[in-house]
Amino acid sequence: MNEDPQHTDLRERFYRRERRSIPAAREFARQTLVDWNAGARADDVLLCVSELATNALLHGVPPGRGFLLVLRRDFGDALRVELHDSGDGHPCIPDQPGRGRDQEESGRGLLLVDALADKWDVGPRTPGKVVWCEFAPLDGSAR
Repeated sequence: MNEDPQHTDLRERFYRRERRSIPAAREFARQTLVDWNAGARADDVLLCVSELATNALLHGVPPGRGFLLVLRRDFGDALRVELHDSGDGHPCIPDQPGRGRDQEESGRGLLLVDALADKWDVGPRTPGKVVWCEFAPLDGSAR
């Protein structure tokens, strides 16, 4: 794989801690996928962007701050979605057995990301963290 930065597409946008940031982030990602002609897994990517943005707003963005959405496509056309926030904590998939009915409306976001993305993880950032997910080549062809 060519690691040359000249062969990487990169788009990023900062969003404030407000509800309208979630659909705005999703639209930014949608337009980026259109621009990159990378729509084969667009529904999966957009759902993961929504879930990660929602998690950032609910759990990772302290009052008065925001989050950074980064979309990166490398030479092999794999797509990486990153949500950078300045909050503490380490997101993880909740244990499903024993969850009460009062918790059923939350905790599904990372389950969806885990099911749809080829891989995901959490990395360090100062301050905060980066929650990312990756998708194998989106259109089945090399550039």
